[in-house]
Amino acid sequence: MSRKALIGLAAGALALAGCKQADTPAPAAAPETPATAIAASTHVFSPAIDAGDFTELVKTLASDEFEGRAPGSLGEERTVEYIRAQMQRIGLQPGNGDSYFQDVPMVETTADPSTKLTLTIDGKPVELAFGTDMVVGTRTGQPLVSVKDSPVVFVGYGVDAPERGWNDYAGQDWTGKTVVMFVNDPGFHAKDEKLFDGNKMTYYGRWTYKFEEAARKGAAAALIVHDNAGASYGWDVVKNSWSGAQYDLPASDDPEPRLPVQGWLTADAARQLFAGAGLELDEAYRKANQPGFKPVPLNATLSVDLASTTVAKTSRNVVGVLPGSSRADEAVLYLAHWDHLGKHEGEGDTIYNGAVDNATGVAGILEIAEAFAAQDAKPDRSVVFLAVTLEESGLLGSKYYVAHPTFPLDKIAGVVNLDAMSVAGRSRDFVVTGKGSSELEDLLKAHADRQGRVLVQEGNTAAGYYFRSDHFNFAKAGVPALYAKGGSDLLEGGTEAGKAAGAEYAKRYHQPSDEIHDGWRYDGIVEDLQALYDVGKDLSAADAWPNWYEGNAFKAARDRMMAGKQTTSPQE
Repeated sequence: MSRKALIGLAAGALALAGCKQADTPAPAAAPETPATAIAASTHVFSPAIDAGDFTELVKTLASDEFEGRAPGSLGEERTVEYIRAQMQRIGLQPGNGDSYFQDVPMVETTADPSTKLTLTIDGKPVELAFGTDMVVGTRTGQPLVSVKDSPVVFVGYGVDAPERGWNDYAGQDWTGKTVVMFVNDPGFHAKDEKLFDGNKMTYYGRWTYKFEEAARKGAAAALIVHDNAGASYGWDVVKNSWSGAQYDLPASDDPEPRLPVQGWLTADAARQLFAGAGLELDEAYRKANQPGFKPVPLNATLSVDLASTTVAKTSRNVVGVLPGSSRADEAVLYLAHWDHLGKHEGEGDTIYNGAVDNATGVAGILEIAEAFAAQDAKPDRSVVFLAVTLEESGLLGSKYYVAHPTFPLDKIAGVVNLDAMSVAGRSRDFVVTGKGSSELEDLLKAHADRQGRVLVQEGNTAAGYYFRSDHFNFAKAGVPALYAKGGSDLLEGGTEAGKAAGAEYAKRYHQPSDEIHDGWRYDGIVEDLQALYDVGKDLSAADAWPNWYEGNAFKAARDRMMAGKQTTSPQE
């Protein structure tokens, strides 16, 4: 189909009644076609990476009609049908057999916001309110979970890392107990480069790891103490992200143990809790940062009756592929998550449109797909374009794909992830999150050099961004993955303007105000997309098999995966 053609498919696909693919269940009620999708269907698309095309895609995906793109909602139906229609228009083939969709089973759990959590501290009950003092949820899929008089113990950072000689859980049976811990790593709060990786968050600092480890230890509940610097976001982000519907894979698709109750405490609530054991919050941080830390009973118990509404649902990844011309069984994969936080109850603007996070990434992989489809010489390897669900719920859509890949993982040469792209304008730098990880960076450097740009690591390494986007599931499995985007040293305004743009977006992150704004600059987006397209173009035309750099934690998995294969690096 001509890249100059009107997008008739987009409008038709979004009139969901009667036009869904046969392998996809129809929604309960067929919505009318959103006005924005009709408008987008009259846009003439360029066969190259184009700022106008990118804008139209983002406008549609981030429109109110898509209702914040919550998995399992009407917004999902509109979103995945729109993405499928764009893939068809571009000329991509179905990427999962004869379907563009990969069903992802999920459990939707919505905690009762009137839930109260009672801490009995030094014999005196203290009631904490949902959203104000704490947020909690359950991963069990049960409509009612009760924890009664569970002893509360402070476990520092909740880390068991044998290779680092660190175990915050040592010496106790944790069955039935409630563990309270800090977010991030000891090195961050201690400002000590000799502890863990200093200011750079390791996976042990991520809240997801902390809950997983507490579950493995057999705890009944786990609570993380929030602090803005350690989490890299404010309490409003925690509250917004944990209120409303939460999603998980069914237990049958995830063999890891699960906590009955998990959540967060505000710093004020934690301060009150620690006081019961005669422990100041600052002193608790000091203790937790010491090698050889021992768990501290807090002279308190926890009780909560957590009622939740649970519904078994199915969400969908969207997969399109441009088949390779000579090595179609091998693949380069581009990745972005389509989901966001949906609609919340309340007054005013309650739609979390997710324009930057991550309509920009989805628009980006579609623009790159457009460029691949227009190439005169078709790629030797297949190029896969994957829009995944449930990123905001713990990278679940990509986790499911990695467990059920459409190409064997040892046939995927590399992954390029697009998430929350920079809309601040052209930059002299190119941020590689987790810089120093894999040989994919060598490919990117060549194209950054041609653009007169330099590769840099992310500015706030303490935020753990490497562990917060979908490439991480591929990395854990051993597949080299690159996550890169525009930097903060802007051609117009330098680092001062870049920092101001970053601070402005931080105010909009996971808020209804993450919408398209007049101040967006698209010239930087086009330059970033061009470089990331060129990385995949090189890799799709080569016989190289990039690996992780020596010393990287994921290299062993890739080496096992590729054992016996004749492989070369991009530089050979």
